[in-house]
Amino acid sequence: MFFMLKRYCISRVSSRAFWPKLQVSSAYFGYKMSELTQVQSNKIFGGWQKVYSHNSTELGCKMKFAVYLPPQVEEGPVPVIYWLSGLTCTEANFSEKAGAQKYAANYGVLLVIPDTSPRGLNIPGEDDSYDFGSGAGFYVDATREPWKKNYRMYSYVTKELPALVNKEFATLPDRQSIMGHSMGGHGALICALKNPEQFKTVSAFAPISNPILCPWGKKAFSGYLGGPEDNVAWKEWDATELAKKYNGPPLDILIDQGKEDQFLKQDQLLPENLLNAAKDNGIALVLRFQDGYDHSYYFIATFIEDHFKHHIKYLKS
Repeated sequence: MFFMLKRYCISRVSSRAFWPKLQVSSAYFGYKMSELTQVQSNKIFGGWQKVYSHNSTELGCKMKFAVYLPPQVEEGPVPVIYWLSGLTCTEANFSEKAGAQKYAANYGVLLVIPDTSPRGLNIPGEDDSYDFGSGAGFYVDATREPWKKNYRMYSYVTKELPALVNKEFATLPDRQSIMGHSMGGHGALICALKNPEQFKTVSAFAPISNPILCPWGKKAFSGYLGGPEDNVAWKEWDATELAKKYNGPPLDILIDQGKEDQFLKQDQLLPENLLNAAKDNGIALVLRFQDGYDHSYYFIATFIEDHFKHHIKYLKS
């Protein structure tokens, strides 16, 4: 029995977060205990929707993220799609409202859904408004006090979290892509444009496409990055500006935008600016305007299957 248990722990160590009951045994045989604490687990479409917490070194606080483990992860490593959520969201919104697990299970893809900002740091002003501070990290690395120590969502999403996910789960590190909504669409776009070799493709729902020119972006960038609106550093966190100078491998971008989106009408999103920049630089970008749809998760749930198909073309080719 002792030999059989040891052999089983060794064979499953790459998926140890999927088998929490074996963590004590694997530690006994010389393997490092998981850095994750499981806080929720629900079976869905043959896989498991889980939530974990961990201590983030980039953000200096305890963070939670959701992860969907498709049934195929029991047989071996699978590709990964990262989802970045929008203003006021947490790790729960996408996993509870989008219906994405059905398609992740069909295609054998692991989904990772981080929170949208650090939490509970007691920074003055962090909870004063919905579009700055808590729930509104904007996926940048802040350079202005008092935010620069903790508000480093870009480094968290592109470095710390992928390293942790690839260590704790059975993933294919060279097969990952990214998508998001609104502020998270902005985040997905800049992560892909700034890291040409890291993500196979990118897609977005109603992204904040040109933040240096919209009210949301101006507020966030002035707070996190400082300076006036002509601060050149802002352009390094703007998808439209990054598209103008992108020179990496061919990148195929899919964007869906609801025509009845109130924030589109308020010039918060500006997707045409990104489309024009991509065209001028030879980047493949499909921008689809969807009649009657707004900014909600009803819109996302309607078209999420198309986005999975877009990603699968590159994750499994």
